[in-house]
Amino acid sequence: MNARIVLVLISFVLSIVTGLVISRGKGVAEGGGHIGRLVIGLSMDTLKEERWIADRDLFTAQAKALGVDVEIRSANSDDTRQLRDVESLITAGVDALVIIPHNGAAMARAVEMAHAEGIPVLSYDRLITDAETDLYITFDNVKVGELQAKFLADKIPAGGKLRLIRIYGAKTDNNAKLFKQGQDNVLQPLIAAGKVEVVFEDWAEDWKPENAKKITNAAITKAGQNIDAILASNDGTAGGAIQALIEEGLAGKVIVTGQDADLAACQRIVAGTQTMTVYKPLTQLAKRAAELAVKLAQRKPFIAKAETDNGKIAVPSVLLDIVAVTKDNIRETVVADGFRKEAEVFQR
Repeated sequence: MNARIVLVLISFVLSIVTGLVISRGKGVAEGGGHIGRLVIGLSMDTLKEERWIADRDLFTAQAKALGVDVEIRSANSDDTRQLRDVESLITAGVDALVIIPHNGAAMARAVEMAHAEGIPVLSYDRLITDAETDLYITFDNVKVGELQAKFLADKIPAGGKLRLIRIYGAKTDNNAKLFKQGQDNVLQPLIAAGKVEVVFEDWAEDWKPENAKKITNAAITKAGQNIDAILASNDGTAGGAIQALIEEGLAGKVIVTGQDADLAACQRIVAGTQTMTVYKPLTQLAKRAAELAVKLAQRKPFIAKAETDNGKIAVPSVLLDIVAVTKDNIRETVVADGFRKEAEVFQR
C-alpha cells in the first residue's frame, strides 16, 4: 500500500472519529466531565423543595459512580424555561435525557426535540404525557393516594363520620391526579355511605405551602372549626395547612396526612401536629433512575415490568414500593433507612 493511500485512510478514520465526538457534544460537564465520557442531561422542575435537592444529589452521585457525568438544569417551575433547558442540554450533546417535568403535557415537546436528535428520554417520578417517552420511573402513585385515604378511613369513629378537607397538588402535575385517583378509590364509597363528608377541596397551585394555607383558611371560614382531618397530598401542602391550624388553635387536634417524609414533616409527626406521611425511598428511586439512564445512554436493554398509559403510548415503567410513616414507626422506616437522622427528626 503506497503512502498516499495510507494518508487517505488515516484522514478518513480521523474524520469519522471527529464527527462522532462532535455529534456527542463532549465538553466539560458539571462535575468535571471530559471528552469521551457519557453525559446525562437532568432537566428539573425546581430545586426550591428539599425533596428535589435530595433527588439531584443522589442521582448525580450514582451516575458518577457509574463513570457518567451529569449536566443539570432547573426551571423554577416555568414550562418555557424548562423547554429552553432541554434545548440547551440537547445542544450540549447529552447521551440521554432525564426530565422531571413541571407540566407533563408541556414536556411532550421536549421528548420530540430529544428524539429528533436520537436522544432517549426517561421521565423521572412525574409522567410526561402524550409523548413517546422511552421509560418512566416512579412510585405507585395511585397507591400513594390509597394509602393516605385508607389511613383516614381507619380513623372514622364508630357510628360517626369524618369531616374532611382535601388539598390536592398542582393541576399541572400528572402525579397529583394519580394521588387523587387513589384517594377517590377509597373515599368515594365512604362518601356515598355518609361516613366521610368533604367540607372543602381545592388544588394547591405549584404545590406551594402558602396556597395550601389559603385553602385551609377558606375551608375553616366556610365550615367552621368542626374539622376532623385534612388530606394533604404532600408534606409541603401539609405544612401550609398546619400553619393555618396553628393560627386557629387546632394544630394537633386535626389529623393531617402528607407525603415525601420531608425533615420538617418528620419533625411535625414527632411533635404531633402532622399525623402521617408516605415515605417513598428516594435513594432507591434516584439510584435506579441513574442506572437506567446510563443504560439508555449506552443503548443497552433494560427491564421494565410495568406500563403506564400516557395518552399516546404505554410507556415502559419501573414502579417502586412505598410505606406509610407515623410516630409509631418513624424510627423503623426513614431513620433506619438512613434517609433521616434520628437527632434531626427528634431535634435533640
